[in-house]
Amino acid sequence: MSSTTTTHRPGPAAAPSAAPSEPTPGRPLERLRRLAVRIGPVIAVYGVLKLAGFTVFLVLLDSAGDFRDKHPRFGGGAHPWDVLGSWDGWWYQQIALHGYDPALKPVPGASGMITLEGNSAAFFPLYPALMRLVSEVTGLGPYGAGMAVSVVCSFVAALGIHAVTARLGGRRAGLVAVGLWAVWPGSGTEWAVYSESLYTALAAWACWAVTTRRWAAAGVLVFAAGLTRPTAVALVAALAVAGAVAVVRRREDWRQPLAAVVIAPMGVAGYLAWVGYRMGDWGGYTKLQEGAWGHTFDYGRHSLDVLTSVPVGHFDYLFAMPMEDTIGVGVVLLVPVLTVLLVRLRPPSVLVVYTALSYLTVMGTQQYFGNVSRYLLPLFPLFVPLALAMRRLSGPALAAVLGTAAVASGSYAGYVLFELGVP
Repeated sequence: MSSTTTTHRPGPAAAPSAAPSEPTPGRPLERLRRLAVRIGPVIAVYGVLKLAGFTVFLVLLDSAGDFRDKHPRFGGGAHPWDVLGSWDGWWYQQIALHGYDPALKPVPGASGMITLEGNSAAFFPLYPALMRLVSEVTGLGPYGAGMAVSVVCSFVAALGIHAVTARLGGRRAGLVAVGLWAVWPGSGTEWAVYSESLYTALAAWACWAVTTRRWAAAGVLVFAAGLTRPTAVALVAALAVAGAVAVVRRREDWRQPLAAVVIAPMGVAGYLAWVGYRMGDWGGYTKLQEGAWGHTFDYGRHSLDVLTSVPVGHFDYLFAMPMEDTIGVGVVLLVPVLTVLLVRLRPPSVLVVYTALSYLTVMGTQQYFGNVSRYLLPLFPLFVPLALAMRRLSGPALAAVLGTAAVASGSYAGYVLFELGVP
């Protein structure tokens, strides 16, 4: 009886499995690619439109040449771009160089509206602090550092505006809103030694943090906004209302919104308290604004005077500047219309409260009326209803509308503000 033997041949060895913790080659590059896809269109849309308006602005400055006959502090300089560091920009540069020395110094013999000397304490500290930091790190002077901070923050603001708008109407609407941010009246200060870009960036991302229930981030961002502009009180109130709504409607743990509400006002309150302490007068900031710049809360009397004078061609009111004020009237009348359209969309409460209170604060203050175009520039929620309507346009139509506005903005948002008015 024969037996058969079976020979077992060794098969190919199994390939060793990759360790779970081993990084996948190319993963960082993939993340960078996804990030570029996400933010690239935002950067491109804003950058192209803003650069077009900025170029037209400089061309207009150079061709008119009026800046050459003006003082470097007041819209003048040796080169067209020097204008961007004048007016408030001059004060910010002085703070970045020399810091603060808060004081209420009377003008000798003055008896009219302006009775106090101007003082840098009227300008909030975060923007000049960033200028100082950038200057020390890069070696740029105060002007270059200020421009760098403003330009970078303008792109950060564009990303924040896109993030908020895209949550309500999709990415295309977000891109339209970014385009509107680039061409809006007052947008000439976005690329200048001014704090509008920084404040708008903080406000936009604070609103985004609230809508995504990131309460700690929202509180910190509003705190920082309060170190940038006094109008941050509207943002503080908007955060408080949104926190209350979130707790009531969502039954959310009240501790996180409460912590954010506690942190948020410390920026603006802390700076005002410090100025008052240094001046020896707890109302020192208000007295400085009124006595040195003629800015005071008058419950809208001055705004009403302008709104009833400009439409009939009268320019005999306080601080009159015809061209700038005419644009300002148009912006002021447009805001309520856009606010109603915004409310009809039923957006998060933080956007409505921030917009409404900011508008009322600006309109209730006696100041250079023509500046309302830049004071209202941070009210980015107003872009939302327009963006949702304009997103239906085709690509070429959108390019034509926003491109034309960008070119024109060199005049109405830049030249008028800096050379025909007092920004």
